[in-house]
Amino acid sequence: MRFFLSNIIFMVGASLAFAQSPSRIPAEGGDIVITPIIHSSVQVEHAGRVIQVDPWSVGDLSQAKPADLILVTDDPGHHLDPDAIAQLRKPGAPVVLTETAYARFPNGTVLSNGGSGVFSNIRVEAVGAYDMTPSTGAPGLPFHPKGEANGYVVTLGGKRLFFSGVGECVPEIQALENIDVAILPMNLPVDRMRPIAVAECVKTFKPKVVYLNHYDQPYTRWLTNPQGDPPPDAQNTPGTIRAFIEAIEGEGVEFRDGDWYPPRSR
Repeated sequence: MRFFLSNIIFMVGASLAFAQSPSRIPAEGGDIVITPIIHSSVQVEHAGRVIQVDPWSVGDLSQAKPADLILVTDDPGHHLDPDAIAQLRKPGAPVVLTETAYARFPNGTVLSNGGSGVFSNIRVEAVGAYDMTPSTGAPGLPFHPKGEANGYVVTLGGKRLFFSGVGECVPEIQALENIDVAILPMNLPVDRMRPIAVAECVKTFKPKVVYLNHYDQPYTRWLTNPQGDPPPDAQNTPGTIRAFIEAIEGEGVEFRDGDWYPPRSR
């Protein structure tokens, strides 16, 4: 099994800029270039077209490219950021989102769980992103209810890319087929989608390449208002990633590290 662990460089200054390392997926019509930005924000390029998924202005958007298509997975600010959308949206470019997100940003196109469509000549399928485990804050109810968020399968150059959004390994994800690249959340520090659970999910639909994202929420909250020192890495992020890598050993899945976060040193 191949895997890549790369370094992130924090740039001193007021902005939260850091080195973002693109990776390439061979495809018809040229490579697909995937550039993680921050947390769940990622840029995808292919054959002159650009997709921005969950663009967020807390990340470094200085090198981000104007988007032909924007996909929004959920309605919290780190998924739905109107300022980032305004910065990166080409004139007339579609913004695809859920009904819940549309209530906050009524300048897009709603695609419900299970729906599909073609936007900027790119086929997009919406996959349910939700939790099945009851939330401790609302007994009996999941933190992410069904129908409020989307994952997306995007077809580019004959390849199928899955951006899962934030949720557990629900049946809709387990039923996916022929996924070439999957970006899945390791939703730490909460007790959903920890490393072994994510690894077991990967084993159900076996993408060829997998990235992990959305895995350092305490640090992400600090990045939105960076006062004082960054929080300690209480969850041992490198160790949790290693646990995931070990759990998918022998499954024929390539893991790529995504450079989703700047380091904690200032």
